[in-house]
Amino acid sequence: DMFDIKIKGVGGHGAAPQGTVDAVIVASHLIQALQTIVSRNTNPLDSTVVTVGKINGGHNFNIIADEVNLSGTTRAYSEENRVLIKTRMKEITRGIASMHNTEIELDYKDGYPPTINHISQSETVLEAAKILQIESLFERLPKQLSGGQRQRVAIGRAIVRNPKVFLFDEPLSNLDAALRVQTRIEIAKLHNQLTATMVYVTHDQVEAMTLADRIVVINEGIIEQVGTPIELYNSPRNQFVAEFIGSPKMNMVDIKDGHKLNLINLKAPSEATKLGIRPEHLSLSDDGSCKLKGTVRHIENLGEHLLCYINLEKNDEIVAKLDVNSKIKINENICLEWHQNHQHFFDSSGVSID
Repeated sequence: DMFDIKIKGVGGHGAAPQGTVDAVIVASHLIQALQTIVSRNTNPLDSTVVTVGKINGGHNFNIIADEVNLSGTTRAYSEENRVLIKTRMKEITRGIASMHNTEIELDYKDGYPPTINHISQSETVLEAAKILQIESLFERLPKQLSGGQRQRVAIGRAIVRNPKVFLFDEPLSNLDAALRVQTRIEIAKLHNQLTATMVYVTHDQVEAMTLADRIVVINEGIIEQVGTPIELYNSPRNQFVAEFIGSPKMNMVDIKDGHKLNLINLKAPSEATKLGIRPEHLSLSDDGSCKLKGTVRHIENLGEHLLCYINLEKNDEIVAKLDVNSKIKINENICLEWHQNHQHFFDSSGVSID
């Protein structure tokens, strides 16, 4: 909506043209009063804006002898708030006119009612707030938010803009574990819903594996490998990528340093210096099919599986993700095996050997 205000019949002071000085004082007082309407807005989704001219600069503000003309605009995202603005403007102009014993004319020009776009903007904000669980934070100032809450607000501001390209720089780093998982899922859903490209920076390989269509693995500014999550998991180009992808990370065993390995069963290439095998690909075996022997030093029972920490010779340690019903004990000597399709070999420079 638009409005025009005319202030007239004001007496002047000193050598200034008749009406000018007091007209400016009244206009300044009126502008300040009108701008307080914004702070009276009680619904954070109904952003209220009142724009009027300024005393200095002459924007939408003219002084003509004993008359001052103001013009401006108002914007509200609901009909209820729109009526409130109009009512408050009438009250303020009457009050200022009475205070200064002058005449103020308010010409309020009704524009269009709140548009579908405005309504959808409010709905979009509310939907983003629900996704990020920040509906209860609308009334708070930024300084009243925690680091994690500020991070969620930042994500919400990106979501509601509906951009063509998102850039997320470790957006979940300050969230607690439960909210991190939920927000990660919601970001994945958002990615599927939108046609926008998302560039997502993270040190968390779980986020990378679950969110990415393609992963770019960077080590000290150098791109080590680019590919889909499953490509990086199954065919890492080098030792750095192999250990980055997967949790727990891939075990690395030095096969040129005297470990008790059955080299016949292993079938290692001659130039290989390290064997890589993921914890989830290890299984218990008997002596006949044993490829690696070690001593169990610690066991973590996670309900769905056991994480077994196994010492090899020279105090090297590997991790095996075994069946929760496995009958093993701490300090027990065990034999491990794996399918040859799951083994990875690396040369002395860490490059993968096909």
